[in-house]
Amino acid sequence: MRLATYRNGSPDGGLVIVSRDQARACNASAIAPDLLTALRNWQQVEPALRRLAESLEDGSAADVMAFDPTRCLAPLPRAPQWLDGSAFLNHGRLMDVAFNKPPIPDFDTIPVMYQGASDDFLGPQADVPFVTEADGIDFEGEFGVIVDDVPMAVSPEQAAQRIRLLVQINDWSLRAVGAREVRTGFGFLQAKPSTSFAPMAVTPDEVGDAWRDGRLDMALHVHRNGERIGAASGREMAFSFPQLIAQAARTRRLTAGTIHGSGTVSNADRAAGSSCLAEVRAIEMIERGEARTPFLRFGDEVTMQACFADGRGGPFGRIAQRVVRAAGTDRPE
Repeated sequence: MRLATYRNGSPDGGLVIVSRDQARACNASAIAPDLLTALRNWQQVEPALRRLAESLEDGSAADVMAFDPTRCLAPLPRAPQWLDGSAFLNHGRLMDVAFNKPPIPDFDTIPVMYQGASDDFLGPQADVPFVTEADGIDFEGEFGVIVDDVPMAVSPEQAAQRIRLLVQINDWSLRAVGAREVRTGFGFLQAKPSTSFAPMAVTPDEVGDAWRDGRLDMALHVHRNGERIGAASGREMAFSFPQLIAQAARTRRLTAGTIHGSGTVSNADRAAGSSCLAEVRAIEMIERGEARTPFLRFGDEVTMQACFADGRGGPFGRIAQRVVRAAGTDRPE
């Protein structure tokens, strides 16, 4: 199934089912008013949602409409929890070398993650406001999963059974702010603005063989103002999503609707490019002695789309967002 959330004036939006060709949609609110409610009652509502999805495909569904990504909020406009990992070790190692940082202890064996804000996620085509370019505005292309209730101390094998949906993510970051916040030892706050999502959250069967070993074997195509930044594959996650979930749930349970991010998608092969500007700049520092690529400026557009190995567009849809100055912050840079 491909699930999206339409803007309807409520904080959680309205749940819709989207056809596999992404041309049509139908209202699913009679089954569950929103996606968070569906996740909290997944065992009860999934069969009905699947029947509605099948009727949309075979043409028997009622009240079918053209699918309009501009009406989409994030699949979950707000969630109980957002946990972002750093499962692509190549990315972390590049950053350590470029900035002469000591490696994180046990980085290769114990997944690291932070708990981000989950009260205000952004839709796929929303303008993204920032206070100042001096904060080092950056994007981070990621994959993610959404779970239903996860008991405390689950094994990775048990955690895999709690994954309900897959998502595509742009985890916006402010690099200058992050450098200061990391030194405090308290983690990110201002450095992590609202995270953005592609239009659709999908069940794992929608990606077929591209979902295996708890990883997405898809290339995340990232562009800035039409210029290719990278198309790194999700297959190189050192830790699978079930491992990330088990790590998060080691000492506490996780409630339905918790989102787990992979961290910046990154591959060892430099030809794959990068999924964030900080990594581009790190490679420039390693190879050229200085960073030359600027961070984002007001008016820049960022697009992201996951694609299958044969080049077909994936089931999540496309993120296309513009960086704008926040209202009331028109002070000089």
